[in-house]
Amino acid sequence: MSEPETTPDGRYLLIRGRRWRASDPLLPDRVRERLVRHLMSARRAVAAARRAGDPESERGARERVGWAKQGLGERGVPWWEMPGDERRRRWEEALHRLDDR
Repeated sequence: MSEPETTPDGRYLLIRGRRWRASDPLLPDRVRERLVRHLMSARRAVAAARRAGDPESERGARERVGWAKQGLGERGVPWWEMPGDERRRRWEEALHRLDDR
């Protein structure tokens, strides 16, 4: 699979004509891998909860998706508007919340 096209400033990915916020390029590779692993697990949990008709589990799984995406810099305050120490705190908090589940 080829890398998706990005905007010239690197802030967005262009996928099928749609812009998606890119992950924070400041993320260390190991942190990015952990957050992506949490994200994929949470997305699978959302699907399983929907199939089971379990709204409480779905809410919890969606919250995990949100934390993973926050940590990746894909939600919340745009990473390019934050100083490096705030960006680091954001991904550390996300990992703390996700690892404790």
